[in-house]
Amino acid sequence: MKPGNRFLGRVVACNGSRATIAAVAERGETSLSELWSVGRLISISVGTNRVVALVCSMQTAAEEWSEETNNTFRIEVELMGEVFMGPDGREEFSAGISRYPYLGAIAHRIRATDLARIYDSRQLDSCVIGRLTQDESLDATIHVPSMLAKHFAIVGTTGVGKSTAVTLLLNKAIAADPKLRVLILDPHNEFAAAFPEHAVVIETDSLDLPFWFFRLEEFAEVIFRGRPPVPEELDILRDVIPDAKKAFKGGESGLMRRQTEKSSITADTPVPYRIADLLAMIDERIGRLEGRTDKPHLRSLKVKIVSAINDPRYHFMFSSNTITDTIQDTIAKIFRIPGEGKPIATFELAGIPSEVVNSVASVLCRMAFEIGLWSNGGIHMLVVCEEAHRYVPADPTLGFLPTRQAIARIAKEGRKYGVSLGIITQRPGELDPTILSQCSTVFAMRLANDRDQEIIRSAISNSSISTTSFISSIGNGEAIAFGEAVAVPMRMRFSRVEEERLPRAHGITDKVDEDAPPVVDLRSIVSRMRAMNGPDISSFQQSYLAAQNSLAAAHEDDAGDALDKVEPVDTGDDLHEAALESYRPDMLPHRPEPVNPQLERFNQIREQILSGQAERDAARTLHEPGQPERAFIGSAEPKRPGSLRESLLKRPLGSIIRK
Repeated sequence: MKPGNRFLGRVVACNGSRATIAAVAERGETSLSELWSVGRLISISVGTNRVVALVCSMQTAAEEWSEETNNTFRIEVELMGEVFMGPDGREEFSAGISRYPYLGAIAHRIRATDLARIYDSRQLDSCVIGRLTQDESLDATIHVPSMLAKHFAIVGTTGVGKSTAVTLLLNKAIAADPKLRVLILDPHNEFAAAFPEHAVVIETDSLDLPFWFFRLEEFAEVIFRGRPPVPEELDILRDVIPDAKKAFKGGESGLMRRQTEKSSITADTPVPYRIADLLAMIDERIGRLEGRTDKPHLRSLKVKIVSAINDPRYHFMFSSNTITDTIQDTIAKIFRIPGEGKPIATFELAGIPSEVVNSVASVLCRMAFEIGLWSNGGIHMLVVCEEAHRYVPADPTLGFLPTRQAIARIAKEGRKYGVSLGIITQRPGELDPTILSQCSTVFAMRLANDRDQEIIRSAISNSSISTTSFISSIGNGEAIAFGEAVAVPMRMRFSRVEEERLPRAHGITDKVDEDAPPVVDLRSIVSRMRAMNGPDISSFQQSYLAAQNSLAAAHEDDAGDALDKVEPVDTGDDLHEAALESYRPDMLPHRPEPVNPQLERFNQIREQILSGQAERDAARTLHEPGQPERAFIGSAEPKRPGSLRESLLKRPLGSIIRK
């Protein structure tokens, strides 16, 4: 323990990857044994070189500790590399070993300069993300371009700091690469607070993701609410959607039509179309004489489409703003092109229905890859998938196939076109192993599940397999980083993020005043559950009614009179301003209002015509001379009125027009 004395023990056994070191604690002293710790690095002198080893396990030779006599203990270490003198006279670190330790070689504490050489990435554009666990005075650095070039993953159980690590890494990434554009699939709506200056929050209330962006399989996932689509109905959609797109293009100029006709339009082509045209074409097929076996499928498909249109939760797809060709504006907003100083877009998925989340994720990942592909490398895109095991599960029968294909395409081919992938998950065992294998840089935080630990061990090279032996017991904020972005696997602690920049879900605060009464508005909660405050989608309903009821024009005046009598319905926007009664009139039992005002008006006219005809027939029978028997019979058994057709034929034309 004298100054400059770094002696710890001597090598007593060695093989190609491991060595055993014997040490002695004199007369029960623990000053020497305190220098040993699992996970620490030591050095073994071999001539002019120093072999670097990682402590794996240790035990006493007698399996007991004596306070009076010397205690011999043995330490198992794993050989990681060596520090040697380079050709230029400078000491360098190599992951290979040229000279293995001999028996009796001295093991000593590692030098701070050697630690700096080992964990130095030897890149000029490296950045600091934390501190080494073994020596807090040394920086933990990574090479950001290497991390983004071949994707990265952050794994760890709940509450260990994955989101905080993502915040730190993304801030370093956008500082290192000004061309980088980041899209975060945020299922918990927690990253909006992490990037106040660099991010744009995209939520369902302000989102316009047109339905015609979706490919056929993605659109079918929305229409069939996550259930397997009916093959017959899917074939109908495949035939009808291209016709609807051509009908929308028909309203453009002749030059545009000629250019469109030259290029084939399919159900997957991102070209706008109207749902009203789609429903009108389905109605046309229903009205045909041939194909009676397809009519049940046509009616069922029509009901599903109308149900999706009228669902307020789908307003981001079927709003009035999604009918026009807004593909450039949508791409510029979601993928931050040019960005205007905010290169990060946090796409909040919590407000999107669960049966549509897979389709939305598929659209976004597919478009991110296509933007990188067709921009010829002009845009560097990073897609960060939080809770990635939802989208690409290990079981191929689970999940949504187009989403799996879109993410897998980025993982396999994205680096060629400047599209990177960031995977964040708490269950790497439930993640598709193909996706995880494509991530060349992994930050493994604490994992409690044995299967998850085994997945990480299989991803690390055999020379550092013992690095993950203590992965189940590392602290919060700690991680074992290995892969392309780091020189050697290192145990490090992430730098702390400011309190106001920590990721947190909306409405969650750290400090709660227990004395203050709870402020909870149940009416707003119920209105959100029922989606009462969704935007107006009446334009779609009106276009659908106009396409369905071709006879509405003949009764336009009557329909207008009936509609003028309908009072406006309170949508609940002023619930906070007006006090609610105990029971509102619309909550009490009452006669339902007529669904179709035109049908109600028609029934009133029919009753008036029939009743007037019956009165005239009775009066003519009583006053007709020479027919007493008929009058007597009519009084005993009244004559039934004729049909509507007979009544109309007997009426003067002028009176019918007035009615």
